[in-house]
Amino acid sequence: MTSSAGRHIVVTGATGNVGTSVVKALAEDPGIGSITGLARRTPDWAPPKTQWAAADIGAGRTQLADLFAGADAVVHLAWAFQPTRDPARTWRTNVLGGIRVFEAVAAAGVPVLVHASSVGAYAPGPKDRPVDESWPTHGWPDAAYCREKAYLERALDIFERDHPEIRVVRMRPAFLFKRESASEQRRIFGGRLLPGPLARPELLHFLPDVPGLRVQALHTDDAAEAYRLAVATGVRGAFNLAADPPLDAGVLAERFGARPVRLPRTAARSAIAAAWGLHLLPASPHLFDAVLRLPLMDCTRAHEELGWRASRTSTEVLDEFLEGMREGAGAATEPMRGRKVG
Repeated sequence: MTSSAGRHIVVTGATGNVGTSVVKALAEDPGIGSITGLARRTPDWAPPKTQWAAADIGAGRTQLADLFAGADAVVHLAWAFQPTRDPARTWRTNVLGGIRVFEAVAAAGVPVLVHASSVGAYAPGPKDRPVDESWPTHGWPDAAYCREKAYLERALDIFERDHPEIRVVRMRPAFLFKRESASEQRRIFGGRLLPGPLARPELLHFLPDVPGLRVQALHTDDAAEAYRLAVATGVRGAFNLAADPPLDAGVLAERFGARPVRLPRTAARSAIAAAWGLHLLPASPHLFDAVLRLPLMDCTRAHEELGWRASRTSTEVLDEFLEGMREGAGAATEPMRGRKVG
């Protein structure tokens, strides 16, 4: 392991679900000397070793290279999920903003770039066996989130070719949840008016069993530990991050004491598309299509090269998240503010 004593780390998107956990993990690392957290709206939250700077990577007005000067690593987490109905706007932030970050890393001479990719970057894959990091990263082209994640994978391919002196790490986590992210994720995917108290397992007598709806989850703090290890060690390349077991109707029905009921894909998608069309649901049916096609990920490389393992099971993560939804949990940053509905 390479010594990280006194290192200065810059984190983009430092006030969101992943960013708050990554800043906390880095602040607790005795080898990290200082952290600069970048966000569009700087918070009152004051974690140890951390200073804040306002930056909007999508606007193109911030001189990112100046903010990155003297950094030992940049952890790039900034991402906009909304507005899903305006993909050109998310493209400006996520893709063009991401490329600005990469270019600024090179311009400032930062030796390490850790980038938040995603399981969403993967091309459609199997649900009955896990795939490793060599699986194609073409995404699902009809979903903006996957399209943007996959495009940045190609941008990083070129970046690594042109800047072999920079150590690049790509994290590809499963769906990330924690108690404090419940209000933010409810707003992003379920809508602002979705009542949190409905997230009660005892109210679920039946669970829809949709073919292909089998996904992986991970506690955000566990993902943050992988980011910390990526900064502290000399690893390069891509790493899958997920907890066991994969979540499907069978696992959830057993967990909640409910009965799985088979629901055709077309019926489930039609319901989501109708809610989307009526502006009752912010998550698009295109994202649902992508979720049905995401492969399961093999995390052997993260286990063996990073020395990383999830400390919580996916079902424990889900229990914590649902509790957070019921209670309107949040954190002391603008994206993570808590709000109880219903």
